[in-house]
Amino acid sequence: MPKRSAKRVVLAYSGGLDTSVICRWLVEQGWGVVAWAADLGQREDWAAVRRKALHSGAVSFRKSDLRAQFVEEFVWPALMMNAQYEGRYLLGTSLARPCIAREHVRVARDEGAGAIAHGATGKGNDQVRFELTAAALAPELRVVAPWRMPEFYNVIRGRQEAIAYAREHRIPIKATAEKPWSSDENVLHISFEAGMLEDPAQTPREDMFELTRSPRKAPQRAARIRIGFDQGRPVSLTPGRGAKAWGKPRRLKPLTILQELNALAGHHGVGRVDMVESRFVGMKSRGVYETPGGTVLLTAHRDLEGLTMDRDLMHLRDTLMPRFASLVYNGLWFSRQMEALLAFARESQRYVTGTVRLELYKGNVTVLGRESPVSLYDPQVASMDDDAGAYDPTHAQGFIRLQGLPLRAHARRTRRKNR
Repeated sequence: MPKRSAKRVVLAYSGGLDTSVICRWLVEQGWGVVAWAADLGQREDWAAVRRKALHSGAVSFRKSDLRAQFVEEFVWPALMMNAQYEGRYLLGTSLARPCIAREHVRVARDEGAGAIAHGATGKGNDQVRFELTAAALAPELRVVAPWRMPEFYNVIRGRQEAIAYAREHRIPIKATAEKPWSSDENVLHISFEAGMLEDPAQTPREDMFELTRSPRKAPQRAARIRIGFDQGRPVSLTPGRGAKAWGKPRRLKPLTILQELNALAGHHGVGRVDMVESRFVGMKSRGVYETPGGTVLLTAHRDLEGLTMDRDLMHLRDTLMPRFASLVYNGLWFSRQMEALLAFARESQRYVTGTVRLELYKGNVTVLGRESPVSLYDPQVASMDDDAGAYDPTHAQGFIRLQGLPLRAHARRTRRKNR
């Protein structure tokens, strides 16, 4: 490992306008900038990103392929918890940040850098997520956040000033007549915010969406799939061959499962969410999300739990899910609370094994059936036409009477009080 340099900084670099401007600005402040990019499945011309980073003044460019570890170490645990922030957001960006930040720290140490830098704004959640991860994993590293530094934001106040700065320094930028929103993509989702979306009453333009077709334009014929799970983790994906015919289960790598589901579900218009959410920093913000594969997996996983997870354990997990989602959203993946919840998630999924059959049609995901070798469902007990004596209905009388004891006691107290 090289000796640490106080003036060497690893910049989390996307190739966009902000990080390109920040790269050049840091160079002008005397920093030796290593531009580092994280590949989480976003569609990107990485050769062009590298050229732009070096043209912006970086001393070198590095890229890390984090796609597989993102899915296996972050997305799958969230799926085990059925995690949704404020009941709707599947946490695509929130889950990506600790994965990125962990690698950011590793690269900084490998480069002998004394600091890390990011392009997150002072109003957003990402600054918190990046910096809390750094605090947990590498408290010795300095964090440079230009959008919170007066010497930067007093000069580059917004997009127009950033464009002018880029032109002055001959940094290649896209045409100025860009789409009126910003986006962030990884293999789990695309998020959209800002611009026209800052008006919560404004309907998103159809040309904004990238992963999903409009349900109105989705195919007239439904697609059928079968998803296999092993202890809560998706392990296979099988397309249906007809109304009742199914092929042999296809065991696939986690990344491949998510990629194939994204393509198929997106083709059928599945996975759009438009919501106003509560940012960790205190304000409300409007976000639009496309999460096609994740939406299908969440539906299938939750359904299989109904067959394989006992009631009280499921209810306990459901009470913990909002806390889990908030920890993810707020940037506390690397915390003691999260360690405990992840251990709980793994244990809760011990018997969530089986297959779920689903149909995708014009934005909808419908469960067709489910089965499991460790099912808790006993047809003899559940059947309304039980002739085998598996369940004695007279036992329900005592059960109901015991459950009613507190209710009857309260009723007597109420009558005494009202006399």
